[in-house]
Amino acid sequence: MKTSELTDHALNWAVAKCAGAINGDDLDVGFILEGGYSPPTDWSQGGPIIEREKIQIKENGYGHWFAKIGKGSWMRGLTPLIAAMRCYVASKLGDEVELPEGITE
Repeated sequence: MKTSELTDHALNWAVAKCAGAINGDDLDVGFILEGGYSPPTDWSQGGPIIEREKIQIKENGYGHWFAKIGKGSWMRGLTPLIAAMRCYVASKLGDEVELPEGITE
């Protein structure tokens, strides 16, 4: 799946993988699906990633949010957290992410 299109559980899983919270594809799918881990919607989880990775965030004046790391490409999202977490995933895993069985949007 394209990193720029990751949402919901798929984005949560990809962020967890990048953050080292899971090894390989071994994860507690229930934890992600039940909402226990959601950096794209929870500032207490996503904020430290933004700070640590020095993710730049901007709004274009029309309600669209963009984020990038260093000289990387801007990633778009409906919220600053979604844009920032897509940016984070792209910086670690690239433009395409292979999702494990059991993880969907």
